[in-house]
Amino acid sequence: MSFGTIFFIVLAAIVLFQLRNVLGRRTGSERPPFDPYSRSETPREEAASNGNVVTLPSRRVEESDGVPARVLYEKIDKIATPGSPLNGELRKIRDADPEFDPAEFLDGAKIAYEMIVNGFADGDKRVLKGLLSPDVYADFERAITEREAAGQKMSSSFVGIDDAKIVAAEMKDREAQITVRFVSQLISATLGPNGELVDGDPEAVVEVRDIWSFARDIRSRDPNWKLVGTESDEA
Repeated sequence: MSFGTIFFIVLAAIVLFQLRNVLGRRTGSERPPFDPYSRSETPREEAASNGNVVTLPSRRVEESDGVPARVLYEKIDKIATPGSPLNGELRKIRDADPEFDPAEFLDGAKIAYEMIVNGFADGDKRVLKGLLSPDVYADFERAITEREAAGQKMSSSFVGIDDAKIVAAEMKDREAQITVRFVSQLISATLGPNGELVDGDPEAVVEVRDIWSFARDIRSRDPNWKLVGTESDEA
């Protein structure tokens, strides 16, 4: 095994470890998508319920612990305007999970976004399976299988993320869900069996706007958030 091969294996392990520590911190489930490069035809469904639901007891931490709300929710208030519906939902997630930090979550979501987009382009089902909910993974796997059956390949280059912002959140029973709007720059093209261009442009940088939802069961031993829904942001 060459030094270069060992280097990339170690690098991949470090990235996955950081993703587990940062993105992995709690939530539930929602709905699937499928082609993350599709800008207009992204399906939206409701993710299936996964077993018994345990209702978390309502708990006003600022009263029981004697800690001022401005201190408890300082990190939340930096992300969402105090008094807004988004701020209120993020506070509920913070109450259920004292370790929740929205800024750290957002950093992890960015890493996950890039890994998922690249994983889909490369047809890397192993990487995708660890980052997606079962329903979302089924859609991605189907799209990859259809692409391979047609003899097509996706040529893709991830340029970067221009913006990532939490736009919605919900704490429902034992599940937390956070929705992020991404604005990214990609170079993407789908090539046919003979190298002919089927879709996209192998040289043009395109702005892509996506709205992705991540979720986690708060009481689960698994600390990782999973992608549970995607849609294209046409606004």
